[in-house]
Amino acid sequence: MSMVETLTTIGHHSGIFVFMNTQWGWPLIESLHFAGLTLLLGTVGLFDLRLLGLGKGIPIKALHSLVPLGVAGFVLNSLTGFMFVVSDPGQYVYNPAFQTKMLAMILAGINMLVFYAVLAGRIRTLPDTMSVPMPARVIALISLGCWCSVIAAGRLITFYRPPEFWCFWC
Repeated sequence: MSMVETLTTIGHHSGIFVFMNTQWGWPLIESLHFAGLTLLLGTVGLFDLRLLGLGKGIPIKALHSLVPLGVAGFVLNSLTGFMFVVSDPGQYVYNPAFQTKMLAMILAGINMLVFYAVLAGRIRTLPDTMSVPMPARVIALISLGCWCSVIAAGRLITFYRPPEFWCFWC
C-alpha cells in the first residue's frame, strides 16, 4: 500500500475525511492551525529575537517561561496538520511546498535539540540584560529562518497541485 493510500485509509476510517469535508470542518481546523502557529511563533519567535539582542530589557528567563505555550502551539499544529494531510493526501505527499515545509520543521527541531543540549544551560546563568554568546545567536537566527520557511511553504501548498510523477522519491 502506498503512502497516499495509507493516509487516505486513515482519513476515512477515523472520520477525519468526513468531518473535514463538512461546511465548517476545514475552516474550523484552519483557524485552530493558525491559532497554534500564533502560539508557536509568538513565543519561540519572541525568544529567538531576544537571543538575537532585541529587547535586552526583557529577561531571557521570563521569555523562556513562555516556551511551553509554543510547545502547545506546535502540538496543536501537528494535530491539525495531520487532519489536513489525511483529508487530501495526494495534495500534500507529492507537493514540493509541503515537502519543503516538513524539511524546515525537521531542521527547526534539530536546531532546538542542539540549543538545549549545548547552550541552554549557559544561557540560563547569564545576567538578565547581558548579550548571549554568538552560537546562541546563530541558533536563534536558524530557528527564525526555519519557522519563516515553514510559514512560507505552508502558504504555497495551496498554489501547487502537482501530479504524482513529479515526486520521483514518493
